[in-house]
Amino acid sequence: MLRSITKEAKTVDEAIRQALEELGIDKDQAEIEIISEGNKGLLGLIGSKNAVVKVTEKLNIELIVQEFLEPIFEKMAIEADMEITMEDGQMNIRLTGDDIGIVIGRRGETLDALQYLLSLVINRYTQDYTRVILDVADYRKKRAETLQRLARRVAEKVSRTRRNITLEAMNPYERRIIHSSLQGFPNVDTHSVGEEPNRKVVIRYAPGSGK
Repeated sequence: MLRSITKEAKTVDEAIRQALEELGIDKDQAEIEIISEGNKGLLGLIGSKNAVVKVTEKLNIELIVQEFLEPIFEKMAIEADMEITMEDGQMNIRLTGDDIGIVIGRRGETLDALQYLLSLVINRYTQDYTRVILDVADYRKKRAETLQRLARRVAEKVSRTRRNITLEAMNPYERRIIHSSLQGFPNVDTHSVGEEPNRKVVIRYAPGSGK
């Protein structure tokens, strides 16, 4: 969780300085709340009150991502460059580098596991849910295009032969691609069967659907 400290001193500036020093951060890395500006009292002695401030470190998403991923990459003996962007409440993290393909794993399983864990870490710090997409050299984009072509090819076969076809087991992200690719496709519909991690998409012949 984000660190926060409440400090009391003779002046607001002094209380802020002490809090920043204790947290080990700069002023531009902090959210500062002035609880009381204090007062000098009569002749600077009688009835005087210290200033009170609350200083909280700002959320640094990029630092959180780096601190989570870098020790993992060090164990894997690889180096990776990270590009982090935010779009409509979704965080996109793109990794590039030599030998970075090892992060993908078999059918993207390692990449999916890292994405899931990173999502848990990031959403500990954010008030609103942030969807996290972790990608390696556009692997997910290329995989999505492959799945879209597969979905349409199989749907055409189902429509032609009027026989249902069950695809191989896929993770939820990949199943969503199949479902969305075939929305509106004539004479077929889709549904998922089975239990995770072996849940599969069935492309079913359904006369009249998609029209």
